[in-house]
Amino acid sequence: MKRLLITTDTVGGVWSYTVELVSALHKLGFEIALASMGKKLNRAQRSEISGLSNLQLFESRYKLEWMNDPWSDVDQTKEWLSSIAEFIAPDIVHLNGFSYGSVKWNIPSLIVAHSCVYSWYRAVKNKDPESEQWSQYKESVSRGLEGVDYIVAPSKDMLDSLSSNYKVSFRGKVIFNGRNRHLFVPKIKDPYILTAGRLWDEGKNIRTLASIAHRLPWQVLVAGEGIDEISKGDVHWLGRCTPFEVGQWMGSASIYVLPARYEPFGLSVLEAALCECALVLGNIASLREVWGDSAFFVDPEDGEQLQDTLQMLIHKPWIRREYGERARQRALQFSVSRMVYSYLDLYQELIDRNKFNSNHREKTLCA
Repeated sequence: MKRLLITTDTVGGVWSYTVELVSALHKLGFEIALASMGKKLNRAQRSEISGLSNLQLFESRYKLEWMNDPWSDVDQTKEWLSSIAEFIAPDIVHLNGFSYGSVKWNIPSLIVAHSCVYSWYRAVKNKDPESEQWSQYKESVSRGLEGVDYIVAPSKDMLDSLSSNYKVSFRGKVIFNGRNRHLFVPKIKDPYILTAGRLWDEGKNIRTLASIAHRLPWQVLVAGEGIDEISKGDVHWLGRCTPFEVGQWMGSASIYVLPARYEPFGLSVLEAALCECALVLGNIASLREVWGDSAFFVDPEDGEQLQDTLQMLIHKPWIRREYGERARQRALQFSVSRMVYSYLDLYQELIDRNKFNSNHREKTLCA
């Protein structure tokens, strides 16, 4: 087992996850074909993989399955990925998107379920999406889930939601995400509150934090795109930041807030925890699963509860420091090596099962 085909997208946290994974696999001597979709890599993204000599990048602008009217692009992506697989002959196909699972791979394959439209809608809108596009999305995701050998999710809550939303049977496993602790290091803490993420995403719920920012004695800093979605006057907008820049802001932040309605894992929370920020998070099952007693949890719809919790942490530095230390100790458990070796065990299991099935078929034919 030495050659992998891995898909990724360049739009959100899947890219950060992919960089951690392929960088570690590169050090272990794996040859990696990385197929990217969504849009072309930017300069910072290219820099993150520039030193990986065993990685071959296959780059595209194909739309992702959750984008508007993507289905022609999705079909083209399937053909494109099939041609890459035929060219490089991988031992494993590692998909970070659902629809591509329906390709007849004829080699061990898995999907990592980072998030999905149906679980997002149910968490944020309290209903299923109703348009024809999302019916097609559900059908495409279902076929993808049924087409691969294994489904991985970064939390049990996310894995359970797939069973609930798509009513298909699959082999599943939780593998928590990991982040390089050397990129996110605690520094001397300054009196400000930080949040990060796609500001237009109602699941991140940054608007609720922005709505109470003017009532807090500390400044609220926001890293991400989409400042038009919130009030510029109430927060200090940092704009889109590189991972290095985010790490610098997190290193000095005293409190990190993500009052999420939907977050299957939360890489930004992990980054902030590594930086020893006290965490204030949305009280949802996935975040409770990951962070346990290492964070404060608030009702995502209750701005007053969020304000009271932040006021308490601002005025009680001993509690703030204790929870910053708790968060970091918990975060150190989510190492890149733990994540990568969990995937290696799964890769080997899939290859061994494939060999067993092939040998069994041969014996059956010869009998």
